[in-house]
Amino acid sequence: MSEHGVLMKKVAFFIWTAGFSGLVPVAPGTAGSVVGLGLLMLVRTTGNDWMELGVLLIVVTVGTWSANLAERHYEREDPGEIVIDEVAGMMLTLLWLPGGWGSLLIGFLAFRFFDIVKPFPAKMAEQLPGGWGVMADDLVAGLYGYLFVRTVLWLLPVVAT
Repeated sequence: MSEHGVLMKKVAFFIWTAGFSGLVPVAPGTAGSVVGLGLLMLVRTTGNDWMELGVLLIVVTVGTWSANLAERHYEREDPGEIVIDEVAGMMLTLLWLPGGWGSLLIGFLAFRFFDIVKPFPAKMAEQLPGGWGVMADDLVAGLYGYLFVRTVLWLLPVVAT
């Protein structure tokens, strides 16, 4: 493998493990979700709401690419070390939502629940080929999480603070 190829694999490894959080021995998906929450909070410091969407789209794009390489590297589908999908799902769950601790905590817990339970059509999305399947089920879980948090905030607006 060329020097360039080795470098690209190292970059992909860093991405698919979300900064090595996918290597934690217990609950790597939860660790990846924490990275997603941290990244979202960092992006929010810019004060640019559209930056959230832009970073999410970048995470989905590079996550799909790196997840493809990861599946070839580990020679199996959706290995546990891939957690960039949790980063994307967590970011989608909280996209443009008020950033109070209540909504962040509810969003985090909701995303973890939906990511584990995989409600329709997440299970089907997981069957997409390669990196698309790795990312898609978590994006479905993120959408469910987003709708759940929006509903909670609508019913109990005090939670947003």
